[in-house]
Amino acid sequence: MSAKDELFRTFPVIVTQAVVWGDMDSYRHVNNVVYFRYFENARLEYFRRVGWFEIEQATGIGPILASTQARFRRPLTYPDTIHIGTRLVEMKDDRITIEHHLVSENLNEVATIGQGLVVAFHYATGKKMPLPEALRQQIRSIEASVRHD
Repeated sequence: MSAKDELFRTFPVIVTQAVVWGDMDSYRHVNNVVYFRYFENARLEYFRRVGWFEIEQATGIGPILASTQARFRRPLTYPDTIHIGTRLVEMKDDRITIEHHLVSENLNEVATIGQGLVVAFHYATGKKMPLPEALRQQIRSIEASVRHD
């Protein structure tokens, strides 16, 4: 099974995008900072699909990124098309940990693996809050749509 097929089988949210010339640095590969933008695009699509932005409008509780990390396995170069998968690793009372796998079509491999710790945050009060139950249900639902081997 190809890396792309495995990604689409096991990650509920996939963002596909082109690697553009401006993503590269003077060493002729994608700059490490850009990978975090790729993860951000996928993370926000995950939030959109679970309805967090609508839940935030109703409750005032939105996502805030507390930490992120990346493990660079293979360098990306222009031109390429990448697929960034996002899935839940862990859900606690007031936070979720999500995982990203970034697959390169040129390499047909996972080029980068990342994680993000996202805290439920009430922006008006400046305090972390429990994840709203509606959000928990939506996350469980989207995660049930794929295999977790």
